[in-house]
Amino acid sequence: MASASVRAEPMQTAPRTSPDLRIPLLDLDRPGFEALAAGWGFKPFHGRNLFRWLHKHGVSELDAMSDLSKALRERLATETRIDLPRVAVEKPSADGTIKWLLDLHDGQRVETVYIPEESRSTLCVSSQVGCALDCRFCATARQGFSRNLSTGEIIGQVWHATRALGKPPTNIVMMGMGEPLANFDAVVKAMAIMQDDFAYMLAKSRVTLSTSGIVPNIYRLAEVSEVSLAVSLHAPDNALRDQIVPINRKYPLEQLIPACKAYLRGEPRRRITWEYVMLKDVNDSDRQAKALIRLLEGTPSKVNLIPFNPFPNSGFETSDPERIETFRQRLKRSGLVATTRKTRGEEIAAACGQLVGQVQNRRLPRAGAQRPVSIGLSM
Repeated sequence: MASASVRAEPMQTAPRTSPDLRIPLLDLDRPGFEALAAGWGFKPFHGRNLFRWLHKHGVSELDAMSDLSKALRERLATETRIDLPRVAVEKPSADGTIKWLLDLHDGQRVETVYIPEESRSTLCVSSQVGCALDCRFCATARQGFSRNLSTGEIIGQVWHATRALGKPPTNIVMMGMGEPLANFDAVVKAMAIMQDDFAYMLAKSRVTLSTSGIVPNIYRLAEVSEVSLAVSLHAPDNALRDQIVPINRKYPLEQLIPACKAYLRGEPRRRITWEYVMLKDVNDSDRQAKALIRLLEGTPSKVNLIPFNPFPNSGFETSDPERIETFRQRLKRSGLVATTRKTRGEEIAAACGQLVGQVQNRRLPRAGAQRPVSIGLSM
């Protein structure tokens, strides 16, 4: 387990004075490493060995990679770079949750959260700096959007957590800052590295991508990946979802539900996980429970009810525990698998809707746009 201390370093906001044209190794998947080695006249397996050193063994010093030739290591030293994440703040919680605030090269920051349980551990990973989807109950959206993360910045979060904890997490969820399907190529490549036997060896069922419902990219994802799919639903009808999840105006439920069914490819053991934040007197009535049951009929589903974690000026309250349980029981009686998510890391601001990052919002005027923010995170 990581240290219980909080570490802070001055934030570096100055950009690089000149572009670094060396190849960023963390941006490459295993075929990319093999192609790099082959392109330099070495055998592809040398690239595979390099990939294994970096990810499976967590070794970033070239001289320690003993089975690579001196010629290859010299070439790597001059023509590549390894951009490892830099921890600005590490905060542990009494329940074992750890939150890391990570500095990026351009002064932006993202957060990664580790959640231990008795039989598993979950790492919640960010895919963007901020988010552009404007979900009303999410603090991330209120703070704006800056940019997508690179593959290296995504997998770097996993690299850091694995090194800090001494072993890889058993599960990874793309549920941190951002909408993963809005950063499709980088996210898909990062998830492939997570599953690679020469890297983190995660089964496809142990990597989950959470989306608010970018329908065309759900179909694209089905063509290239078999990771688990979670959908931020939060409302059982278009009228309410249009208000609280604005992407629904572009991709309404009549398009979203068929896309999710298609993603399952008719495999009876797979399910869509529907994330449903419980908002008092907004989406938690018996009538809405019945509507949700009708909406999901015929779709292999698990409904994850998430107590809302308030943030300043959110305009929402958390549903009462009794109301959440009544809602859950109605779903269960209909045959749906329904669970209530336990809030973790609340006292270190690592629970849903409480994370802290730094976003330079491209949708705001340049002056004064960079500021600390609270980030919405579903765990």
